[in-house]
Amino acid sequence: MKIFERSVLFLIVLFTLNVSAQQKKYVMVIHGGAGTILKKNMTPEKEAAYIAVLTQALQTGYAQIKAGKSSLDAVEATIHVLENDPHFNAGKGAVFTHEGKNELDAAMMDGKTLMAGAVAGVTTIKNPISAARAVMEKSEHVMLVGAGADLFAKEAGLEIVDPKYFWTKERWDGLQQAIKEDSTKAVLDHGSKKSELLGIKNHDYKFGTVGCVALDKAGNLAAGTSTGGMTNKKYGRVGDAPIIGAGTYCNNETAGISCTGWGEFYIRNVVAKTISDLMEYKGLSVIEASKIALDKVGKMGGDGGLIALDRKGNITMPFNTEGMYRGAITADGKIEVSIYK
Repeated sequence: MKIFERSVLFLIVLFTLNVSAQQKKYVMVIHGGAGTILKKNMTPEKEAAYIAVLTQALQTGYAQIKAGKSSLDAVEATIHVLENDPHFNAGKGAVFTHEGKNELDAAMMDGKTLMAGAVAGVTTIKNPISAARAVMEKSEHVMLVGAGADLFAKEAGLEIVDPKYFWTKERWDGLQQAIKEDSTKAVLDHGSKKSELLGIKNHDYKFGTVGCVALDKAGNLAAGTSTGGMTNKKYGRVGDAPIIGAGTYCNNETAGISCTGWGEFYIRNVVAKTISDLMEYKGLSVIEASKIALDKVGKMGGDGGLIALDRKGNITMPFNTEGMYRGAITADGKIEVSIYK
């Protein structure tokens, strides 16, 4: 009888663990940038605002998934929420270039077809993530830049705004401070290793790049990233976010990935594609592969973070900075939002 009871107990425990694992299947993960994000520097009001918009973004995307829409629809809708909120360095909250302009980048990729689209250096598109999707679906190209991308978006029927729409006082003040502190070098939009190398201290130039990866009911993944780039950037600089394989990548066979951080290092390490390759060719989990890829960035002197979601609903959100705005939602609608380490 005792052996029988132990067997029954074992089966009950195993069943409970399986149910628990199923309940932890994620369908969406998002980020709002990584950097020197310290609780001691955050007012309760601002912290609440970040949590509220991250929650709203997850709810928006989840509603799409629950309604049976595609992962592409979910990613686009989610990133719209983040692009329209001035707290993040994307869309409305984009940082300024050295010339006092807002130049925006975005990318989207379909894990089912490996189709991808991206725009870089655009100045009049309200929601660059939609332009990236339009490039993917309505053109034979993968990336369009500058005035050509703006024109394409207009012809595609996307919402076009006056460049003044992107102006915010906080970002403008950040540019003036960056110019004052270093008139010849571009400064990353957060206070970490690059700022220290340039002798700049005690300034919170946070990464505010936004990203999303979603898994729909059909089992398809999609990933998207949107950013305003780097405060005080010059010469038409483009970071990793719109570069497929560097800051954004998605494959149903492995995972969807969106990165945030010091773009040059993500480009050099081809971070997003490296994660997918480690999973495909070495059989690593999404957690293991992401750690290896981000560790390489750190060893080279870069910083930031990333989000990744595999086809089984497993997620990871690693970062090597003081904090990263991040969140996820499970298949049953449970929301998780975090900011600090």
